[in-house]
Amino acid sequence: MRWWWAVLVLAGCAAGPSASSSTDGWQVTVYYTAVESFHSGPSVPVRGCPVIDCENGNDLLGTFPQSFAEAVEDEGTGRTTSGRYLNWSHDKGYWLDSAPRDAFGKPLQPFVSAAADGLRRGARIKLVSCGQTPVDGAVCQKLVSSSWEIRDEFTPGLGGDRHLDLYLGEETGPRFTESPWYTTLSEVVLEVHQPS
Repeated sequence: MRWWWAVLVLAGCAAGPSASSSTDGWQVTVYYTAVESFHSGPSVPVRGCPVIDCENGNDLLGTFPQSFAEAVEDEGTGRTTSGRYLNWSHDKGYWLDSAPRDAFGKPLQPFVSAAADGLRRGARIKLVSCGQTPVDGAVCQKLVSSSWEIRDEFTPGLGGDRHLDLYLGEETGPRFTESPWYTTLSEVVLEVHQPS
């Protein structure tokens, strides 16, 4: 996957119904849903499962721009021009679906769904600041005002200790990975509430 990394400094949160923790040295990446209409170039056939309850299928799911198919494999999900979703996972391959899915089969939720190997599923995360890296004001405001939750998990080998990944939703235009939304942050401060 094409990842953007950042170091996170985690700040503890007030005592409540969940356990809180403070830790530092995290890395953060972002992921998104690719949108077929923003991709062009040569088309390639994509084979997989026509339904979600299937693994490593070999049905022809359609032909798609190569950059779109690659983005789906990199990011895990993409919206086709038909309105359906082409999803991918390391253990199932490609499949067609009615929604972008997390690793547990639930729909991904923009600016909520997140993944981290070092935090339990259900942990809630809040950005206190965008750190020391210059970042577009609207992007920073959205990241800070969002309430993240660990609902997803990494493809094996892509996560690791103290690595956090945030789901942004659908890409908003061509060359999305060059936009302000696909940014690198450093020295970000977070509040983390672990489920009890």
